[in-house]
Amino acid sequence: MKCLQVIRPGDLRSGDPEKKGLMEIRELPEPQITSPTEVKIKVAYCAICASDPHVAQNIFGREAPYGMGHEISGVIVDMGSGVNTKGLRIGDKVAGNFLRACGRCYHCQNGHPEFCTNAIDEGKAPGYAEYVVWDESQVWKIPDDMPLRKACLLEPTSIAVRVTDRAELMVGQRVAIQGGGPIGLLCAQMLKMRGATDLTVIEPRADRRAFALKFGADHVIDPTRTDVVEECARLTGGLGYDVVIEITGVPSIATIPLKIAADGGTVMYIAMYDDGFAMSVPMTDTFHNRNLTLRATKVAPFCFPRAVQILSRMQLDDFMPVSFPLDEIDRAFEAFFTGDYLKVLVNCNEDLRDL
Repeated sequence: MKCLQVIRPGDLRSGDPEKKGLMEIRELPEPQITSPTEVKIKVAYCAICASDPHVAQNIFGREAPYGMGHEISGVIVDMGSGVNTKGLRIGDKVAGNFLRACGRCYHCQNGHPEFCTNAIDEGKAPGYAEYVVWDESQVWKIPDDMPLRKACLLEPTSIAVRVTDRAELMVGQRVAIQGGGPIGLLCAQMLKMRGATDLTVIEPRADRRAFALKFGADHVIDPTRTDVVEECARLTGGLGYDVVIEITGVPSIATIPLKIAADGGTVMYIAMYDDGFAMSVPMTDTFHNRNLTLRATKVAPFCFPRAVQILSRMQLDDFMPVSFPLDEIDRAFEAFFTGDYLKVLVNCNEDLRDL
């Protein structure tokens, strides 16, 4: 089968040919079911995630060549004899969780499967491929009338569910989101449904600020034209935001959330930063004087059942305007790097394109 492989890890945008990351579509053996609880999926779409360029740089220390891609949708083509807990059937439209936790290690038994020491992830079952084999626990049926191009957004939607859970937002609290990318805009929609007020999205691109307003933001701020800290103080009457979510991964603005948070507020760092970046935090003011809580997320444990439930209520049509066939994945990443699209989809099997 066709499968994307990272041949030489590196920066996909590097101008130095010797340092630029190199990817190829290669012919690999088609994965087969080896366990009674496994499900074989013919992949329709795999959406490019902002973490993919980091994976191409090999932040997880994998041995090249290796695969990647995790925001998938597809159709079940085969199942093991022990698949019996979710009512899955051959022919079902599905999406799901790329991380297969073992359920037995200390972290899994302690309620944190995101830290599973025996996990199987996209490196071993990559989504930029014609087929994947996942465990039943990873696979979720989606409604028959939902297009597969929309269903591949189940995984990023699960991240927004996780962020909302971790924010512990109370109805009526003020919320600011720094970064109007796809996860930021999904979070904006979900937090609005949860009861956020003065929902403010900080984003330099005019098109994404417009999307933020369309998806429910009360205010948007262009950080290239406005002093963010001063404007946030004005919008909140000097009180600041009860919840601030940083989702840009830009080191130069990483401390702004601390400055616009309300006393006693929660600041969440969701984005992946370049490895080695360290942020200086004024400890006494941040924790003793202002009593801020800092939180983060890692994947989306326990969120997929609720993400399936909420998926049809999300405004997703603007997230999927463009797709490329698997053979043209280089063009897909070029389109992704322009920033002109909220999501760029890769169609891995032409015959599933319009399902």
